[in-house]
Amino acid sequence: MISLNDYLYSGDTVLKILLRYSDDLKKEAIGSGNAIDLAHSNFLIQIIEQLEHTDFLTSQSNRIKEFYLYMTQKYPFLAFTFKGRIKSLIRAEEKFNAYVLEYIYEYYRTNGKFPTDTEIKSNINCFRDLIAYRIVVSLPVCHVSPEESLEDQETKYLYEIANILPAFLEERGFTPELSGHQNPEYAGALSDSVRQYYRDYVRTPRPSGYRSLHITFYDNHARCFTEVQLRTKDMDDFAEIGAANHFGYEKKQEEHRVKRDIIQPGECRVFDEAYERLIKLLELDLAKVNVNMFKAFNNQLINDGCGLFRGRQIQPFEHLSRFQYDPISDYHLSLTEKQ
Repeated sequence: MISLNDYLYSGDTVLKILLRYSDDLKKEAIGSGNAIDLAHSNFLIQIIEQLEHTDFLTSQSNRIKEFYLYMTQKYPFLAFTFKGRIKSLIRAEEKFNAYVLEYIYEYYRTNGKFPTDTEIKSNINCFRDLIAYRIVVSLPVCHVSPEESLEDQETKYLYEIANILPAFLEERGFTPELSGHQNPEYAGALSDSVRQYYRDYVRTPRPSGYRSLHITFYDNHARCFTEVQLRTKDMDDFAEIGAANHFGYEKKQEEHRVKRDIIQPGECRVFDEAYERLIKLLELDLAKVNVNMFKAFNNQLINDGCGLFRGRQIQPFEHLSRFQYDPISDYHLSLTEKQ
């Protein structure tokens, strides 16, 4: 069995690593009749195509920038950022193997037997966030009266923006995808016309406490999926540097080792291989990695210039509140004058 770790010490570029790993996986899969490794290889080809053909990203980010420009006019009193990224190679590889583990584990727990390769393949074709954008909003405290809650006001604007986004982007070549989530009806939150598109982790946080709104679009010009996440600054802080951040290796390892306690080695080859690949990545010492444009002193001090671990950035846009230093009375006056 080969794993991504086998290719991280030769000084190659991320693109060359992907090409070698994908090609070797395909050869091994054909030789052994491993349908999951073949699907794995094809998944890596999606990432390769994004790295090789980047012109579409300029078109895509420019169309999304139009929503940013709209917000600067509609919400001049808000501070907000738009950040885009292509999922990092390590994170994408982790997620693929984690999906395989999760599906096999849940199937086994429910049915008392293991799924077929065909069933596994049909349930891991769910990557819609290899390209993602994040909108983070913040309301300066000078705009909040003593009777108001800052969190409530920011959340109100977050949902208001979420209700506008799907139709705005649909006019620019994006098609919103049904989320498959059954979001309850919240008065004053997601409108009936958009609720079916969102995964609402604001009202229903994940077990980690993570909160965000997620929506997936198909870009008809670029012919690819992209995800948009909407958060307040506090939600973003919790996700990036709080308990929900991606660097909780010990917690991740513990979760996956519990699954190993239930499914013993040798019972399911696909599970065994996905488990081994995932644990290798979670235990990776980044300081020993030798990848072009990447350097780490440890697993926290990292300078990633190639999207190996932290993902490649796509044209970030920032907007500071135009009225952030004005008194509250002046702020409300300015809004009244605009109405």
